[in-house]
Amino acid sequence: MQEFLEVVSGYVWGPVTLALIMGTGLLLMVRLGGLPILKMGYGFKQLWAGQQARGKGEISPFAALMTSLSATVGTGNIVGVATAIGLGGPGALFWMWCSAMVGMATKYAEAVLAVHYREQDGSGQYVGGPMYYIRNGLGKRWAWLGGVFAFFGAVAGFGIGSSVQSNSIASSLAAFGVDERLTALVLMIVVGMVLVGGVRRIADVATKLVPLMAVLYLAAGLLVLLLHFESIPAAIVLIVHSAFEPVAVGGGMAGAGILMAIQFGVARGVYGWGGYINGHSVWCGSRCIF
Repeated sequence: MQEFLEVVSGYVWGPVTLALIMGTGLLLMVRLGGLPILKMGYGFKQLWAGQQARGKGEISPFAALMTSLSATVGTGNIVGVATAIGLGGPGALFWMWCSAMVGMATKYAEAVLAVHYREQDGSGQYVGGPMYYIRNGLGKRWAWLGGVFAFFGAVAGFGIGSSVQSNSIASSLAAFGVDERLTALVLMIVVGMVLVGGVRRIADVATKLVPLMAVLYLAAGLLVLLLHFESIPAAIVLIVHSAFEPVAVGGGMAGAGILMAIQFGVARGVYGWGGYINGHSVWCGSRCIF
């Protein structure tokens, strides 16, 4: 199974796919005139105002954002980055930063399209996402592609959407002597109680938990930086240097090292903003009240 997944991963996260995704993000950033960066202040202003804003829809913009961030701030931000550095070297961080910059345009476009092409189902709830704007935006000719996305998105939900997270929780608690089966049982009950409440309960829980998660995550990161403040300049120099001239045995290995830094750095960055779109930004686009 591991060998099969490694082969599939080699194609999925290969240079061609990464170049297409990064190229799309760069094109969108240019066509948008750098809007995600230039309007960042306005975005934060709307973030704080959105907690009280109301309009058409089921939840507030703030709740939609927190629901989206609940799938973004997690173990992947720590383990995923460490893995990328371990495989691609310090230079992977530089390419991670680059992919994050253009990725803002991709996430913005995804959310806008999800809002524009969303629909109301039989019960009056808004539904949207890539499968809807592929079908409604590209027309009947490409409707099948929306179905393919929906299918693979559902399959991915059992792997990167839930299995990895539950395994991380169980493994962490097992280190403190908690039986993994007990952890699984408690998770099943707690998560089930949230899910049966629908989008409103999910948004309510995310609104209460995610801000605390984000604050603790940022505070821990700042603490680490402060404890190693004197090493930050040298670390930045090492990251930039390794992105273009990684230490290697020979010229051929140096070239391979650069490619690995780009591949793993961009892959980690892309995963954060586009690898699991149906669970991140599109939730905001399909469920929020904008």
